[in-house]
Amino acid sequence: MKCALVTGGSRGIGRSICQKLAVDLGYFVLINYQGNETAALETLRLVEEVGGQGTLLRFDVANEEAVNTVLTKWVQEHPDAVVEVVVNNAGITKDGLFMWMKKDDWQSVLDISLNGFFHVTNFFIQKMLRNRYGRIINVVSVSGVKGTAGQANYSAAKAGVIGATKALAQEVAKRNVTVNAVAPGFIKTDMTAEMDEQELVKLIPANRFGQAEEVADLVSFLASKKSSYITGEIININGGIYS
Repeated sequence: MKCALVTGGSRGIGRSICQKLAVDLGYFVLINYQGNETAALETLRLVEEVGGQGTLLRFDVANEEAVNTVLTKWVQEHPDAVVEVVVNNAGITKDGLFMWMKKDDWQSVLDISLNGFFHVTNFFIQKMLRNRYGRIINVVSVSGVKGTAGQANYSAAKAGVIGATKALAQEVAKRNVTVNAVAPGFIKTDMTAEMDEQELVKLIPANRFGQAEEVADLVSFLASKKSSYITGEIININGGIYS
């Protein structure tokens, strides 16, 4: 059974990625979520509605012990399963000007995006190398590429993942394991719901926010065998806002 794990798969971009990997590539999808079981179940329903299969895995990516415990248990219970694709999508924002930023708002954002990448990827990387195949795709952000005022924590976390993407790609390329990142701009999700869309579209050459499905299409391509000669790349998907 060939599987794909998507962290933060219950809503937004993560939900769309789960659907695309099931439909486009036929993967059994491991839908990770931290707290919102209702949203995670809805993602699973949408995956099954389009003919896919999947299951829910609840753990906090920032908690190394929880990651290892849940994933080890699942792997042991499914000895025929091979996780070929890992999508590190989980992330949070706690925006604010740096001069007033609390340490917890700094740390929690780094813990989920950067340490979460480490915990989940580290669990699977040796298995991928032994299998001589794997796709690791990290969802970063335009903030991690260019920096965004009021998001020093989020920009730092995503920039850290970008650096790790480039380094890890060079380590594992010989074993047919690719490591890439996608850097969305303004995408219509819960995370951008509070933003002033009418004002922000003036900054975007494409004159609109992106759709989660558009990001998922890119992730699906990078998760496929068609992308086998692309690794260490950070692909911007932002309507031209930073190009």
